Amino acid sequence: MSGAQGQSCTGLAAVCQGESCCTSLQVPGGTFPMGRSTESCGTVGCQGNEGCPVGSTCYSNEQPEHDVTISSFYLDKYEVTVGRFRSFVNAYTGAVPAPDAGENPDIPGSGWQAVWNSSLPADAAALTLTMSCGTGLTWTDTAGANESAAIVCENWYEAFAFCIWDGGRLPTEAEWEYAAAGGSENRQYPWGSQSPDATLANYLITAEGDPALPVGSKPAGAGRWGHQDLAGGVLEFNLDWMDIGWYSDAAATNDNPANLTPVVSRSVRGGSWSNPADNIRSAKRLGTLPTTHGANVGFRCARGGP
Repeated sequence: MSGAQGQSCTGLAAVCQGESCCTSLQVPGGTFPMGRSTESCGTVGCQGNEGCPVGSTCYSNEQPEHDVTISSFYLDKYEVTVGRFRSFVNAYTGAVPAPDAGENPDIPGSGWQAVWNSSLPADAAALTLTMSCGTGLTWTDTAGANESAAIVCENWYEAFAFCIWDGGRLPTEAEWEYAAAGGSENRQYPWGSQSPDATLANYLITAEGDPALPVGSKPAGAGRWGHQDLAGGVLEFNLDWMDIGWYSDAAATNDNPANLTPVVSRSVRGGSWSNPADNIRSAKRLGTLPTTHGANVGFRCARGGP
């Protein structure tokens, strides 16, 4: 089921695998085991998130595995594209989101905070300058061949401001993993337990990692509810602060949990075109500074609630 689409696609052609790049799909609510357990995978790999795949490097910040209940929500099918972000840049005046805008309806205090206002660019020209954080990436100052590729180089504040402007919000880390793991199916990767290859994800393997690959180019790697590129493509900003010990906090087992306690980094999930297979597991946790304009970091927006 598709939800309301964001205004970033107004006037844009349906260039994301033949449909609107703003397509948003429902993620039904439920309970799932978030994180990774300590069970051994043996010599043939893992069937779910019960352990660390053979040959992978896994860290303790994925543990302990703990049950989490997530309310139904909508999540954009595709990562935000260059074309969608261009619509935001063209509309950007430097106006800041209203306090509490983009709040998750299940999580009080999860919306925009006025203290972040100074972290946004002053105007569209300043925003455009931030989008060129490396060579050979996806942004171009005028529309070109990369309009259906995932945007990179935005920071966390710009990603959140985009989602608010587009009628959505950033997903929590728990919502993101719930969608990637297929909820109670607890998938090792969005598609299941099969080891990654070039048909399933855009990640760092021989001659394959490509920042400008159109979103949705690996349909065989879709998640349980149809979402594309939850593994590979670009790392995706989440709402949460990335605390390596968060899973041991009692609050991590709350319904619809989110870590709103400031630390150093914000959560990024899903791995990217420049990351190895280790990083594209559903349970893999990574973080980056919210001010970072990363050459392999993008995002997608969540929408609504129950």
